[in-house]
Amino acid sequence: MAATPAAPTSPAPPLKTGTPLTRRNALIALGISAAYLLLSASLLGFKSDQLVLVGLFNGLFFLSDPTRRFILGFTVFIVFWVLFDSMKLFPNYRYNTVHIEGLYHLEKSLFGIKGADGVVRTPNEFWDRNRQTVLDILAGCFYLCWIPLPLAFAGYLFYKNKEAFFQFTLSFLLVNLVGFVVYYACPAAPPWYVQYHGFEFNAHTPGNTAGLGRFDDFFHVHIFSGLYAKSSNVFAAMPSLHASYPFTVLFYGIKYRLRWANLLFAVITVGIWFAAVYTSHHYVLDVLAGITCGVIGISLFQYLYRNVGWFTRMVQRWVVAITAQSPPP
Repeated sequence: MAATPAAPTSPAPPLKTGTPLTRRNALIALGISAAYLLLSASLLGFKSDQLVLVGLFNGLFFLSDPTRRFILGFTVFIVFWVLFDSMKLFPNYRYNTVHIEGLYHLEKSLFGIKGADGVVRTPNEFWDRNRQTVLDILAGCFYLCWIPLPLAFAGYLFYKNKEAFFQFTLSFLLVNLVGFVVYYACPAAPPWYVQYHGFEFNAHTPGNTAGLGRFDDFFHVHIFSGLYAKSSNVFAAMPSLHASYPFTVLFYGIKYRLRWANLLFAVITVGIWFAAVYTSHHYVLDVLAGITCGVIGISLFQYLYRNVGWFTRMVQRWVVAITAQSPPP
């Protein structure tokens, strides 16, 4: 008997997103975008950054199922950026006294370095007197990692493990929220402020590249000058969220056993901590406060995720919303 030919197999239908492009979802996305643009323009004034953000979000939302899953996951970072940018509306120095002189003397008493001339200086002052070109370059390179590192790590987790992705990104958001609370509870001037302006408070002091300006000068670029020109608040040096971000990445790298990648994370983490002090952007106290914020934010997320039902369900629904779903047979 002749063998019965096998039925031709049709190609598998494409995977669909957990958030399909319905009319309702499209209107929600467009409505939120329009509301954000109107509110930001009226409160902060029009900025091209706002159009870029809205254009990026809507472009990826409407382009395809995979890009919609991606941008819905990374909405956590959009929320962070909007909150950080909105701090310009509510400068922290309006609500509490800015710590300048007391913080400087506390830093010197705890971590002061005695020079050959017998004078005790803060670590920032010590490194300012002992600057080296190779350290200027390394400090700039490490500092440039402070946002790309968590974004790249989040991108890896997004495609590797959606639940791990949200554990990291929501911890990242909570770390920032804890840091923002401290910004308002304890406004603090950075070390460079004392170096250039002394102990007198001036609310209209612009942002400054401080030691990072030497990186710009060496390479004849305007990377850090452009970044610090957009600073939301000069008097938000404590805690150092520059110290919190790589710490959070390293914690989850260890948690998910990323092996050799953790060595890279550890080097970048320590490098950013050193660069923060070397370039006079933060005191050692600021770095320690940033690490503490990291511990609090991560611990808070882990507690909520394990013990608070509505929070756990919210995260799980978000996971479903960005996960590709197989169509019914």
